[in-house]
Amino acid sequence: MTEKTARICILGGGFGGLYTALRLSQLPWENGEKPEIILVDQSDRYVFSPLLYELLTGELQTWEVAPFFAELLQNTSVRFSQAVVSGIDTKKQLVQLQDHPEISYDRLVLALGGETPLDMVPGATSYAYPFRTVTDAHRLQERLRILEQSDADKIRVAIVGGGYSGVELACKLADRLGERGRLRLIEIGDQILRTSPEFNREAAKKALAAKGVFLDLETKVESIKQDSISLEYKNQLDTIPVDLVIWTVGTKVAPVVKTLNFKQNQRGQIITTPTLQVLDHSEIFALGDLADCRDAEGQQVPATAQAAFQQADYTAWNIWASLTNRPLLPFRYQHLGEMMALGQDNATLTGLGIKLDGSLAYLARRLAYLYRMPTYEHQLKVGFNWLVRPIIDTLSR
Repeated sequence: MTEKTARICILGGGFGGLYTALRLSQLPWENGEKPEIILVDQSDRYVFSPLLYELLTGELQTWEVAPFFAELLQNTSVRFSQAVVSGIDTKKQLVQLQDHPEISYDRLVLALGGETPLDMVPGATSYAYPFRTVTDAHRLQERLRILEQSDADKIRVAIVGGGYSGVELACKLADRLGERGRLRLIEIGDQILRTSPEFNREAAKKALAAKGVFLDLETKVESIKQDSISLEYKNQLDTIPVDLVIWTVGTKVAPVVKTLNFKQNQRGQIITTPTLQVLDHSEIFALGDLADCRDAEGQQVPATAQAAFQQADYTAWNIWASLTNRPLLPFRYQHLGEMMALGQDNATLTGLGIKLDGSLAYLARRLAYLYRMPTYEHQLKVGFNWLVRPIIDTLSR
């Protein structure tokens, strides 16, 4: 009698989920051991989120930043299912999907990522634009196109949040809108990029100042309306006319995670062991934005793409080890530095003893992200396009 083939179900196709699936398909499974691997995501596209900003300036195209899962997985043993997760029965080991048959699992990977909370101030849900998915990027593109085609002398944009996303958006939009743009970056703290190295922070301040982006520090958003935003600064309320508000503050876990009977922190993240397993559920692994993880050294793992990228490797290895009776490895997080786009042909990066800004940093950032793209085939296609596109653009002028 042959043993039943194990099934691994991976929920979420971001850095954590997709890279876990790809790594699992590459590991040395012996004959008869290779499991069935199913990747579930509500979108049909993977999003290489650090390059999403380049869609706004036309530096990159959608297919480069957000390739279809079907295309990325076509030469692998991973099966993709586009579906919304509605529930998980941990006792029966079943994943329930909206309008799809449920999926049984022997190992489950939770990598559903985070969502942008728009319910933090009145009016944000109705009038603020989040920037996390390809749909968000396309919706923002359309709004910008309408504003650019209007007769308005100035296009007034407020970006809420002085973290990486807010700063990168402000720089890219300032480049896109040029003299017509009137941008303000609103931050509740007393400085932007609080957790960033000082070199990156200073480079960002310099870039924002050069592009004419106004900084509202120690400023709280009270409410957002269709054509205005109300700000509180030192107990004084000021209402400013705006054409567009972009919200980049905060991350909340997917609603289905909150329904699970797992130990969670105050933000709803699932607490894991250093081997990335859910407490009291050794068959379930969690990584990325929804996981509260301390690594083998006891250091808190940040909820960043860089961390999820590294966790995916360990998650795949530990699932393989758990199915082939090998020891599991505790996760060891390596901080490799930080990179940030500061507009077209400008970036800053620090890490591994290197500090760069300007055009050289922009090129280094591009090459680093090209290397991290999910498959060799996609790397080749994108890299080739980056080489030939400037030539084609020059010839077509």
